Order: sequence, then structure tokens, then C-alpha cells
Amino acid sequence: MKILIVEDEKMLADSLKVLLEGKGFEVECVYNGEDGAAYAETGVYDLLILDVMMPKMNGYEVAKKVRAERCGTPILMLTAKSELEDEIEGLDAGADYYLTKPFDSRKLLACINALLRRQGPQVNELVVGDTSLNLSNSTLVCGENSVRLSSKEFDVMRYLMSSQGQILPKELILCRVWGFDSNAVENNVEVYVGLLRKKLRHIGSHVRIEAVRRLGYIMEVEKA
Repeated sequence: MKILIVEDEKMLADSLKVLLEGKGFEVECVYNGEDGAAYAETGVYDLLILDVMMPKMNGYEVAKKVRAERCGTPILMLTAKSELEDEIEGLDAGADYYLTKPFDSRKLLACINALLRRQGPQVNELVVGDTSLNLSNSTLVCGENSVRLSSKEFDVMRYLMSSQGQILPKELILCRVWGFDSNAVENNVEVYVGLLRKKLRHIGSHVRIEAVRRLGYIMEVEKA
């Protein structure tokens, strides 16, 4: 499960990251609302943990923007704003739960698990054409055939499947999978796309990762 933390208090964000990674979650942090909205709209996260009072764009604005882009990822608002009117505004903006600071880490984990359970199969599987990606065990499945993906293969495939029908530039895949601060280069993307193509063929999938010259990659279903 992949969680995005959008919190301008870096020390708090990083401590939450350590806590959640210790529970087996994959976690990324961004430190302002504008970046939070951009990351969230990629659709690769299972949960957003969102502060309210942030620079560039507050949490209410982020939630509204994410929902306007038809992103159904559950949102947990984590904020010091504890008045009833604040909670109502957060829920109206698109949050699924509103937790006020200070909070008990046990309650936070309980809220996260409840929100993830509520999503049911939507957070366990992505489906494109005749092929599915099991998010709980990183397995690519087509009919009775399946193949396990490595960590990076899984991240690239998940991003591609979540963005079906969209052309994804190599630079964007690089940033979303390897991170903005990574030393990885576009060739890394090409290598992993090549590996994924082989695995799709191996399981007999009709899904193809097509290269669009000078633009990037798009996932398409081969016509029968």
C-alpha cells in the first residue's frame, strides 16, 4: 500500500513516514499543497494524509482539486484546526476522515486501516483489458498465467495502468517512480518498460506499452 503525506511541518511528516514504513506501508512526503495536488492526481497512491494549513495551496483547496480531477483516493485530513466548522469544511471539500492534532498514533493507524478496508477491491487490483495487477503481492495476471514483478517493475506498471489512455512522458515516470531527488536517468525508464513488455508477452497479455515518439509511453489494449 502506498501513502502520500502532504504536510509542511517536515519533522512531523518525516516522523509519520518512519511510523508508517514500520507498519509495512510505502510512503512519500511532500511539503506544500501545490506539490501535494500534483502527486495525488497521478492516482498511484492508496491513501492521502493531508494537512490543512500549508503554503501555496491549503488542504481544503488540495482536496477540492483532487476530487475535481475525479481522483477517488481516500483522504485523511490531519490538522490542528479542531472547530466543528473546520471539520465540516474539510469533509465537504472531499476528505473521508478528519483527525485533529495532537493525535494518538494508534488512532491514526486505526483510521488508516479503516479507510483502506473501506475501499475494498479497488485498492487491491488494477485492471486493463485482459490483464490485472494485484497490488497486495505485486503480481501481474492474465487468465491462468501470472508473473511476480520486482519493486521498480511494480511501481512503473502501476503508474502506467493507473493512467491508461494517457501519454506519460519519461521524465514524469522518472519523477513519480524514482523521485525528484534521484540520480536515475531516462534510460532507467526504458529498461524497466522493456522488462515489463517481456513479462506481458510471457503471460499472453493483449495489453501493450506503446512508445509515442518524443512524447513518452501509453498503455493500450491490442484489438482482437
